[in-house]
Amino acid sequence: ASAAIKRYVELGNALNPTALDAIGTRYVCLLNATELGAIDPPSLRLASLDPSACSQETKNLLYQKAKEAFSGQHHLPAYYELILPYLGGAPAVDLKALSKDDVNMNVTTFVTLRRESLMYLTPREVQGLLGMNLPELARWQDRSPVRDWIQLQRQSELDQLHVGLTGGMQEGYINIVTPKFPATSSAPLGAVATAFHLLPALLLSLLVVSVLS
Repeated sequence: ASAAIKRYVELGNALNPTALDAIGTRYVCLLNATELGAIDPPSLRLASLDPSACSQETKNLLYQKAKEAFSGQHHLPAYYELILPYLGGAPAVDLKALSKDDVNMNVTTFVTLRRESLMYLTPREVQGLLGMNLPELARWQDRSPVRDWIQLQRQSELDQLHVGLTGGMQEGYINIVTPKFPATSSAPLGAVATAFHLLPALLLSLLVVSVLS
């Protein structure tokens, strides 16, 4: 199948709805960057793909295609449902914008978002994304990536969500790392201590010599 798809694209054919339906969810994850680039964005309006099992790179590329395909419906309530299968490749800036649209995202969708994008979201933005599903986030707080996201947030901001999230950064606490300074001399500590011990006697000897001379 992979060889057939490659040959099809090499002949200059775009991956239209018919081709995408033939490829289906089973083979979409096998497409490389060149083949993904051959997808005609409007084709995604008619094809049904599920890239959830694909690599992050594939998800990212398919999201950009889907975003272009549904750009004309961006301000319509149906936009979220259309873009939903591809949100695993959405950058943080798009998720931040989506958080203002009252989409009531399921937590099961939230935890499959692009990890680096999720980590850039503020507690308020997560609240905007999840909406009525926000209380369910507490059930996931001991699991990645929710646990990792919580650790990056101020606990005071998490408390404002009123869903029982714990493990955030405490106010006024600073992690202090004690530096290990190298020895200023290569001499053993015992030798240094002995030198300091003999210093008064040496000074006294010099003083006596100075007086007698």
